[in-house]
Amino acid sequence: MCASSPTPLHAPNNLEAGGTSSLDNLCINTIRTLSMDGVQKANSGHPGTAMALAPVAYTLWQDVLNYDPADPLWPNRDRFVLSIGHASMLIYSLIYLAGVRLVKNGKVTNEPALTLADLEQFRQLDSKTPGHPEYGHTSGVETTTGPLGQGCGNSVGMAMAEKWLAARFNKPGFELFNHHVYTLCGDGDMMEGISSEAASTAGHLKLGNLVWMYDANRISIEGSTDIALTENVAARFAAYGWQVLELKDANDTAALKDLLAQAKAETERPTFIVVHSVIAWGAPHKAGTAAAHGEPLGAEEIRETKKAYGWPEDRSFYVPDGVQAHMQDGMGARGAKARAAWDKLFAEYHTAHPELAAELDAILNGTLPEGWDAQIPVYDANAKGIASRASSGEVLNAVAGRLPWLLGGSADLAPSTKTLLKGEESFQPAAWGGSYSGRNFHFGVREHAMGAIVNGMALYGLRPFCAGFLIFSDYMKAPIRLSALMHLPVTYIFTHDSIGVGEDGPTHQPIEQLVQLRATPGMTTFRPGDANEVAEVWRYLIAKQDGPVALALSRQDLPTLDRNRFAPASGVAKGGYILADSTETPKVILIASGSELALAVFAYEALTSEGIPARVVSMPSWEVFEAQPYSYRDTVLPPSITGRVTIEAASPIGWDRYAGPTGEIIAMRGFGASAPAGLLAKKFGFTPEAVLEAARRQAR
Repeated sequence: MCASSPTPLHAPNNLEAGGTSSLDNLCINTIRTLSMDGVQKANSGHPGTAMALAPVAYTLWQDVLNYDPADPLWPNRDRFVLSIGHASMLIYSLIYLAGVRLVKNGKVTNEPALTLADLEQFRQLDSKTPGHPEYGHTSGVETTTGPLGQGCGNSVGMAMAEKWLAARFNKPGFELFNHHVYTLCGDGDMMEGISSEAASTAGHLKLGNLVWMYDANRISIEGSTDIALTENVAARFAAYGWQVLELKDANDTAALKDLLAQAKAETERPTFIVVHSVIAWGAPHKAGTAAAHGEPLGAEEIRETKKAYGWPEDRSFYVPDGVQAHMQDGMGARGAKARAAWDKLFAEYHTAHPELAAELDAILNGTLPEGWDAQIPVYDANAKGIASRASSGEVLNAVAGRLPWLLGGSADLAPSTKTLLKGEESFQPAAWGGSYSGRNFHFGVREHAMGAIVNGMALYGLRPFCAGFLIFSDYMKAPIRLSALMHLPVTYIFTHDSIGVGEDGPTHQPIEQLVQLRATPGMTTFRPGDANEVAEVWRYLIAKQDGPVALALSRQDLPTLDRNRFAPASGVAKGGYILADSTETPKVILIASGSELALAVFAYEALTSEGIPARVVSMPSWEVFEAQPYSYRDTVLPPSITGRVTIEAASPIGWDRYAGPTGEIIAMRGFGASAPAGLLAKKFGFTPEAVLEAARRQAR
């Protein structure tokens, strides 16, 4: 498919989108010129795509999107996702012109989300208009985008969340949820594998509430996409089970409205609209070229482009009279009417369905139901114990029974990760034997899309989890990072957390993955040491609303410690705690996480029998421990006690902060091997004897 040629420039004011009024065209060119000016002033950014897609985005917002700018938190609003986040001036211009209100501390105010001065500060320090759209930073931005394909994945999660909410809460006479999710994506999105994973998922799930508009401008940073992308993208999406439509000219807004109407009419398939555009449309020298993709047009090119638009050539950030009022008369009036009707309906719903209304209030307000943790089990001491993946599955089910919007699934690994919610249906269309009210999600072997999808679900107030083997968190690095950046309460359940995986060998044995998770700002990682620590981790993470949590869980059984002899597992809430201690000042402190905690306990008991005072510190979460006051941390790990041993069957990086300059770190110094777990433990030094010998050396 080739991009259409630029429309001839007949005369000033003649560069009008097909089927628009002169006032609509004024709005479109305002978006184009604001985008050019913002990038030029910043001397950084991507003007061409915003210029090309101004008619598409404007038409969607002004004539189709069910959205009230005065209440950007309205639950049944249509969602708009700019997956091509580099075209951020496009969404900033729309937010400004539409008069979207500012959300502050979770409440809608009367202040504008963006002013013209904010647009002038594009890409500047502490501005509301960063280089790529950021959720929570700029009101009106529904998700953080920039890494290509992530917005596509998020939009699938949003569409799934809408389907689930509709299935659970809609009742006869009360259609609370019936909105659509619209996504602008580009050639780069289509090249990224995550978009294929996400599109395949959406087609299988028959998400008729999802629309992607693909900007097929055929230009990337290196030039024409013919150097890398020559497939028939439309045919690919047809094969996924999508309705595929085509807009031959991005400027033909009348045709676009017809296509969007077809998209809304199709309820059994997601819709993929191929939009043929010319990057930097209207620029006399750079239209259709890679030069317009990732750099300012330049003052002279902007002047000539504005002249072609019939625009004041020497005015920057010019917004003609009537533009904002026109959007208020269109999108604003339509959205206000729809939102007011919804508010009335929801008020009546509280009377007709009070229990469901209370549930929905909790979802929207980020609160938890009374007694959500009442069924969390307490585990008796057991020398054989239970794998932490198995105890996690039990606790997950106990919590899910009292928290209906806790839902999720795995990348085709539920039997291994123990994440199936018992007694719950699968989230599937009826054609595949499930229901959209199901709470068991089947992501298939699509880890990358799974991570982005659960981010989209979390943006709706749900409490999603996703699961896989820890080693395959590598496939999820981008969405994990973005959930942390957006402070989303997503739970990542990662099992098979060490060389204890055994015979599967080094390809399946995580080494550096814990370091990656711990290095991610805003991510909280837990590696619990026994079943009661697992239970307390779940109690902590469900109550936590401001960021993701990753669990690293064992395949092999872990002894359940006798909490009558050792400290209560509630110490997990501080990240690290004294599990066992001496009445004397310890000569050595043994610090461990996960499956290696039992090794530290063995060494402690042996040292105690030898008359050597020792202490065991369980350290399931570095991040939570580091957030404690110095006074607490120094109580757990007194600086004066330098005899220390840390034990974790993963990379040693970072453990020096707890081992100190003279302590010993028992860790993996390379990849693992394929053999039974017991033999691997002996080979790599994770045995009771090896830990005891290290402790004796440190105690001298």
